[in-house]
Amino acid sequence: MSNLLYLVHRLPYPPNKGDKVRSYHLLKHLSQQHRVFLGTFVDDRADEAYVDTVRAICPDLHVVRLRPHIAKLRSLAGLLTHQALGLRYYWSVNLQAWVNQTLANQKIDAIIVFSSVMAQYVPTASGGALPPMLVDFVDVDSAKWTQYAISRKWPLSWLYRREGERLLAYERTIAVRAQCSFFVTENETALFRNMVPESASRVDVISNGVDADYFSPNTASTSPFTASGAPVDEIPLVFTGAMDYWPNIDAVTWFVQHILPGLLRAWPQLRFYIVGRSPSPAVLGLASNNVVVTGTVPDVRPFLQYAAVVVAPLRVARGIQNKILEAMAMARPVVASQSCVEAIDARPGEDLVSATDATDFVREIDALLKAPAHAAAVGRSGRQRVLRSYSWGAHLGRLDKYLGDQALAQGGA
Repeated sequence: MSNLLYLVHRLPYPPNKGDKVRSYHLLKHLSQQHRVFLGTFVDDRADEAYVDTVRAICPDLHVVRLRPHIAKLRSLAGLLTHQALGLRYYWSVNLQAWVNQTLANQKIDAIIVFSSVMAQYVPTASGGALPPMLVDFVDVDSAKWTQYAISRKWPLSWLYRREGERLLAYERTIAVRAQCSFFVTENETALFRNMVPESASRVDVISNGVDADYFSPNTASTSPFTASGAPVDEIPLVFTGAMDYWPNIDAVTWFVQHILPGLLRAWPQLRFYIVGRSPSPAVLGLASNNVVVTGTVPDVRPFLQYAAVVVAPLRVARGIQNKILEAMAMARPVVASQSCVEAIDARPGEDLVSATDATDFVREIDALLKAPAHAAAVGRSGRQRVLRSYSWGAHLGRLDKYLGDQALAQGGA
């Protein structure tokens, strides 16, 4: 058993959004074999209720409360210091003091950083060797900000492009220091190797997974659509995700404005359900007779299970989308943007369906609605793909070779 310092930018529970799903399963995996010292932020008041849940998994827990509106103002200082704004957003003197104390008082064998912004808490070696550092970048965040800049108007386009440039410089510095850096897909890994060639030999892939026992069709569950008093002939289309996250906001807005009208001409009984926490004003404004914005729901699984089709029309997305894997695990037919499908080890057209533009989405969804037996077959095939290829245990096990006694001795040399 090793002592591990694990730094995460957001409390890894509940696992109700992409990064928290991954960081939570990583925490569970590490805690099975090691003593974990977890330093993290709570940035949502609703998550306060789950601090003790995390402490039950990881007793050595240090939580710092982060107030988003204050953090946003603090991040602007990065404009004066030439830093990436995200670093200032997640800066805490309190957390730095705890990290320093933990490193001084505990025999830490390795430091695991989840999300590049948390690497700022790992001091540079001074007067002694530091434990080896492993960094789970998940995605190439700098490329994400650059991608955002393309679709936004000035001054946001300038701000996002600047963030991409500053963050890339920071990612390069971290990768040089790390024993190994991890990304969620082969494509993200190849992109980072291209962008940071000096660290190419120390980059690896740890894919996302899904809990296929939890996300499994349940014949005892009831439809949330009929329970809500919806018309009996309603055809529900479903999108799931955190609805204060800009790529999700963009996805549902694009779907409602450019895809749904074409579908309604042939299927007037369609109703699009936007299922997820914290819907932004823009998302709330989409609600209509044919669009339902649910906000937080106690359990997303019934919405997936009873959806006619699950859609993921993401135009700005990096890596593997957990929302797609979860829908596939629930044996539902999924129509997703081509970039999302390409990130998944699956057969387009058999395990899920790919679409490149609004016309494609209309055509593919219409085809599934016209052929329910084929749609059901796609759903079943998708679940089998998840069972074969997306076990959390199998993927996170790739980390173990970096945490063995010999690997740690070499990394800390």
